[in-house]
Amino acid sequence: MNKQHITLNINREEYDVVVTDNELLSNVIHDTLGLTGTKYGCGTGECGACTVLVNGDPVLACITLVTAVAGAEIITIEGVAPAPGKLDPIQDAFLEQAAVQCGFCTPGMILVAKDLLVRNPHPTEEEIRETIRGNICRCTGYTSIIRAIQQAADPTICCQSKP
Repeated sequence: MNKQHITLNINREEYDVVVTDNELLSNVIHDTLGLTGTKYGCGTGECGACTVLVNGDPVLACITLVTAVAGAEIITIEGVAPAPGKLDPIQDAFLEQAAVQCGFCTPGMILVAKDLLVRNPHPTEEEIRETIRGNICRCTGYTSIIRAIQQAADPTICCQSKP
């Protein structure tokens, strides 16, 4: 297996790593760099737990070769917050709407929701459902996740009380 030196820009920090040709982005993020928010779920791109943003677009890190994203801007769940000690509005909404249970799907859900809200600040419920369709959650039943995304989009129109 050939090894090569690459630079990754993850959460606005540069990391110099040595990787093999077939190394997956999820493994490098989680195992090599210790950013444990990115989860390895299915390994086939079916569950969405490994979702990260690459140049602003959601990417399944468990099926992406790390060499393919060298030099790209990568955001993991650890990089969503605007500053240390602060949460992004989508993270606040997930907490307020009890959209976090076991937490395994949460990083991927938040990242696809973040992408949706950047592209469409006021999505319909159907657009939200379509966006999270590729992210499996076995705990919440999706209702609280949808409410959280609606709240982040417009706190005045969504349910203000916790379920």
